[in-house]
Amino acid sequence: MRRIAVAVIVMCVSASSIERAAAHDPDVPELEVSEVSVIGERPVAASSQQFIPDKEYLLQPQGRPAQVLRLIPGFLAVEHSGGAGKADQYFLRGVDADHGTDVAFFADGMPINLRSHGHGQGYTDLNFIIPETIEGLDVNKGAYLPEYGDFATAGAVNFKTREMVKEGVVQVAGGQFSTTRNLLMFSPTTEKIRTLIAAEGYYTNGPFQSDNRYFRTNLFGKLTTNLTGRDELSLTATFLKSQWNASGEIPLRAVHDGLVDRFGAIDPSEGGKTMRSTARLKYHYDTTSGGQFFANAYAQYYRLDLYTNFTFFQNDPVNGDGIVQSDRRVMYGGDLGYKQRGDVFGLPSIGTIGVQTRVDDIHARLGTQTKRAVTGVTTDSDILEASYAPFVKAEVQPTEWLRLAGGLRGETFTFDVRNRCATCTEQPAGRKSSGVVLPKMNVILGPWASTELFINYGEGYHSNDARSAVAPGSAPLARARSYEVGVRSKPFGADGLELIATLWRLDLKSELVFVGDEGTTEIRGATRREGVEVAARGQVWGPLYFNGSVTWTKAEFRNGDAIPLAPEVTAYGALLLKWPEGLTSQLQATYLGVRPLIEDRSIKSPAWIDVDLSERYQLPIKLPHGRMEAFLFIQNLFNTKWEQATFAFASQLRNESAPVTDIHFVPGNPRTFMGGLAWYF
Repeated sequence: MRRIAVAVIVMCVSASSIERAAAHDPDVPELEVSEVSVIGERPVAASSQQFIPDKEYLLQPQGRPAQVLRLIPGFLAVEHSGGAGKADQYFLRGVDADHGTDVAFFADGMPINLRSHGHGQGYTDLNFIIPETIEGLDVNKGAYLPEYGDFATAGAVNFKTREMVKEGVVQVAGGQFSTTRNLLMFSPTTEKIRTLIAAEGYYTNGPFQSDNRYFRTNLFGKLTTNLTGRDELSLTATFLKSQWNASGEIPLRAVHDGLVDRFGAIDPSEGGKTMRSTARLKYHYDTTSGGQFFANAYAQYYRLDLYTNFTFFQNDPVNGDGIVQSDRRVMYGGDLGYKQRGDVFGLPSIGTIGVQTRVDDIHARLGTQTKRAVTGVTTDSDILEASYAPFVKAEVQPTEWLRLAGGLRGETFTFDVRNRCATCTEQPAGRKSSGVVLPKMNVILGPWASTELFINYGEGYHSNDARSAVAPGSAPLARARSYEVGVRSKPFGADGLELIATLWRLDLKSELVFVGDEGTTEIRGATRREGVEVAARGQVWGPLYFNGSVTWTKAEFRNGDAIPLAPEVTAYGALLLKWPEGLTSQLQATYLGVRPLIEDRSIKSPAWIDVDLSERYQLPIKLPHGRMEAFLFIQNLFNTKWEQATFAFASQLRNESAPVTDIHFVPGNPRTFMGGLAWYF
């Protein structure tokens, strides 16, 4: 922290000297200062907090932006429906966050999770992100920082985008299952106005017998400038449009009986289409007295039509149990605040005060369908949901070996649900408001011998779906308490391995969850999750680098029942080798252990491990402009059979006379090759 402060002071003094010289004599020619790179460690408030730079995930297989999340210790993301396009299923610290209920996601501070979504609370589709536009990931686990609110119970991830690139790139890639990916990214201007433009086109049929026919188009544009010598303004816009077919979740008995192949489908008409456009503005102004004023705003338009069939012919033996979930929304909001650096009673301190607000104007609909032809309506609602969150944060360093950080966050929600269907059985409607105050406390000790100790406590929450929140006697906000003790150490020097160990606990109070697949609400009791995670990352020796982690979790309801789908053991490991002739190789493995699928632990999912190999090679070709690079990804190198999403519930096939409780799963991809060329200019 001290090195960063010294560097910032030096730069500020130099800039001030140049400004004074220019002001003193207008005829003095403009002084050109060469670019200076300042490298330092970001101060963190918890052992589990980290920043993951782009160099660590450029070797991830392409196609799914969520692949980069496995670089976060204890984090896994898997496909949920037998075909890309839909949001992934997220696991972190013993939490099956489904599509995002207990993990908050942001892009440059703009919320990505969607409240009261037609398919599930906190629904988070990351497919609008082009991975190459990301500068790094800010990762915060637990609920220890006042600037994070809704859904940030198990953790929060912020995708930080680049301002510009020094080299433009045209990339063409292809692989098995008719997979293609094309990318264009460049910066038309790089000085006073810094710009970045990117476009991505992706298509795959996947390994399924019914082709996925997954089309995805992404556009990205960003402009950054300094209106004065002390501020920065950035404008960012994105656009996503995609459509796909899905093979759904396959009952295990159908595969064992030979009714369908592992990559087959009971209802091949599943799938969907979505569109998302976003715009965000970020501004900050630095005062001469060490303060910073910041103001950010964002707006989104979103739509989704999702066709699924979970129980096949259980409810309707003739037409099947297909459902359609639709979501149309406009979402907007922002934050405003002020940060001040200085001394308080002679102690270096930073104080921040701010307020965040968000409004979701939603039309959500659930109905029945057969082969994507709508046959009925279950619920049809207009939802207006708003939140207002003032927060204060203070950081102080009483001694060289002690830092304190903490604050308070207040949340006020308003829910307004209006029923649009007079003939529907389920008719959620009503108005309600709710609020909560959340304290955060962090103690950082050290460093001693390149080692820091951390003690953390924080309260967070996730909001429940508005359609359940307005029900009589409901609890709109589910409070969470998180505790953590950890250590970070670099025993082999600043450039060597960093070792991290964390003990943690997460208590979540009772909550009322809206089940989007059925249009009903379900009451769940209080839960406790606790565990330990260990991680190591950095340079092992010379050109060899390692990144790995293991997380063990005990997750139970307070009555001792298992929490279905909660991961008990997760692990990730990667070895990266930079060869002397322009070749970079990475071998990585992801592991998910056995999990209970129902409360009494009588049905469990099998463990699996997936190994990937990545290669990138700088071609020794002389070009008039730029350079060429070839790359190859091999997913599931050993061609193992594994299951991504796994569930246990009752369903009925056409040839069955009664429902059968069984394991339903989405198969993991077989060994898959993908390669291509990139021209950097």
